[in-house]
Amino acid sequence: MLVLWLLVSVAFIVLLTVRFKVHPFIALLLVAIGYGFLAGMPADEIIKSVNEGFGKTLGSIGLLIILGVIIGAFMENSGGAYAMAEWVLKKTGKNRVPLSMGIMGYFVSIPVFADSGFLLLQPLNKSLSKKAKISLAGSSIALGLGLTAAHTMVPPTPGPIAAAGLLGADLGLVIAVGIPVSLIALCASLVFATKYAAKTWIDPNPDLTEAQIAARHKDAPGVGKAALPVFVPILLILTRSFLKAFPDLTGAWVDALMFVGEPFIALLIGVFLACLLPKKFKTEMLSMQGWVGKALSDSASIILITGAGGIFGMVLRNSGIATVIGDSLQTVNLGLFLPFLIAAALKSAQGSSTVALITTASIISPLMTTLGFDTAIQKAIVVIAIGAGSAVVSHANDSFFWVVTQMSGMDVKQGYRLHSLGTLVLGGSAFLTLLVVNMVVG
Repeated sequence: MLVLWLLVSVAFIVLLTVRFKVHPFIALLLVAIGYGFLAGMPADEIIKSVNEGFGKTLGSIGLLIILGVIIGAFMENSGGAYAMAEWVLKKTGKNRVPLSMGIMGYFVSIPVFADSGFLLLQPLNKSLSKKAKISLAGSSIALGLGLTAAHTMVPPTPGPIAAAGLLGADLGLVIAVGIPVSLIALCASLVFATKYAAKTWIDPNPDLTEAQIAARHKDAPGVGKAALPVFVPILLILTRSFLKAFPDLTGAWVDALMFVGEPFIALLIGVFLACLLPKKFKTEMLSMQGWVGKALSDSASIILITGAGGIFGMVLRNSGIATVIGDSLQTVNLGLFLPFLIAAALKSAQGSSTVALITTASIISPLMTTLGFDTAIQKAIVVIAIGAGSAVVSHANDSFFWVVTQMSGMDVKQGYRLHSLGTLVLGGSAFLTLLVVNMVVG
């Protein structure tokens, strides 16, 4: 019955968020409490699980999400994200527009939300596609899939950070697995964009010329400076994970690197570096009405959903469902398929990759030992498997679907045939790559 109530709970989450447009935080909270009663948990145990799940989850990852969002705000508003995109364009060449846009989208989406990244880069994409005399379809799909790859699989994007926190995965290992897996999936996506999507003709018809776009970002920082807030924290976190693998290494320098590699310290350093990006830093940028104020307002929803996901996970854990499912799965080894399929089902049903990541991590968290995911590397692999599933598939219930199609001049049918199918290629190729990685190191 516990498994039945879990399936009913997931269906109810989808019903509340999709049919009745209830905020995911409210939906997760109500369903968690309802599941607790249906599972026969005492009322005081439910209350304890709610408080513990919310507090523990946000205590470990709430600050990381906030700091990551602030870095993204400075990257976007200072022109730093555009500077990185311009650098990629110079390296790949303007004749390889889909390749350029895919790579741009990938790097820009690490600090900047996918929707914002597409809005930022699409004018440049239109101008380049027009100049190269190619269809806007291929380059737009490449951009959208590049953004999605990093958005779902590479911290410090909020979704993967939240999933890593809920599963107790080492963030450095998640980054170490997520980057190569997502890049391989991006390569498959670029083949899809250039060999299939590009065959559909859509006139670029740019709103702005390259010169006008460049004028908008005339005060953008240099690419080296722009990259620091993103890649310094990633490097510090990876260094800490590497040092943890060698406990015999000691000394003041090891202690110092372990300290600055602590995820929230590394991201705090990233925030300070991000403050160097504007041509002229003003304290108003840190105000309630400034860049930081808007970034914190934008991050509030994600933080609340993450906390509610923690509540759902704790209620599930304390209901004893892990033992029940463990007994059921003794003869059926689903392995990585289970987190991938749950995330894919939730993504397809309710549209948000972040909600799919957090909800799936909440469901899988109490089952990790039962499913045989005990080691640090296995936990990291599960996080990326959930991320891959959360990309599959983007369609009409996903806001990003409408951003991509409307800004590219696609109708709904073209959107399903190009963008939705493309996200299936992206998530599917990422999962297949993970299966190989799991066989080698899992």
